[in-house]
Amino acid sequence: MLITGANKGLGLEAARRLGEQGWTIFLGSRDEERGRAAAAQLTDGGANVVMVPLDVTSDESVKDAVRLVREHTDRLDVLINNAGAPGSVVPPADATADEIHSVYDTNVYGPIRVTHAFLPLLQAADNPRVVMVSSAVGAFAVVTDAEQPASKMHELAYSSSKAALNMITVRYAQALPGIKFNLVTPGEVANRKFAATDMNHHTGQLTVTEGTDPIVKLAMIDADGPTGIFIDRLGPVAW
Repeated sequence: MLITGANKGLGLEAARRLGEQGWTIFLGSRDEERGRAAAAQLTDGGANVVMVPLDVTSDESVKDAVRLVREHTDRLDVLINNAGAPGSVVPPADATADEIHSVYDTNVYGPIRVTHAFLPLLQAADNPRVVMVSSAVGAFAVVTDAEQPASKMHELAYSSSKAALNMITVRYAQALPGIKFNLVTPGEVANRKFAATDMNHHTGQLTVTEGTDPIVKLAMIDADGPTGIFIDRLGPVAW
């Protein structure tokens, strides 16, 4: 199992929980020092962890990651595209294409780079799964609901990048039925809650463990599990 952006937050907690289930964890981390520290922490807890230097914005880094994973296995059962960038929350009137591009490079092009590069290893697995970590702010149903805090979060980059990721994931699911592609948001949409992470300066009302509930659930679905769905820890999320 490969998890991108796994040196902290949701990625690290998902790695910890899934490592406890007996999975070999390929811990992707852009920052090698932090990645090694995170891997050592999980290894001390009994998990089987391989740190993988991985910058999802770099084609070369992604290619190197594939080579490293291939040294350890001939298949990849689960890919969790978790690495994400919040952007600068620039008001729409002030947003530039450059600011949007930098967020898309991580949140949209990153998952495409990684998924494309690891597709052969995924296709070699018996029941391959891809979990995309999205956000409720990528759902039109949430952003257009005046009761949701996201409706008042005036920015372009992050929310539109997650909406793009949602569409990309559904299209992968339709085109590649042999692989289960699903989406999660680490909050509780119905209760208007989100998980506390670095990205929101730990202002969320849910713990990072609660936030990883849907990630763990979709990572462990069996062969007759769903594909092309969007959930939080409580259930389906409206698009």
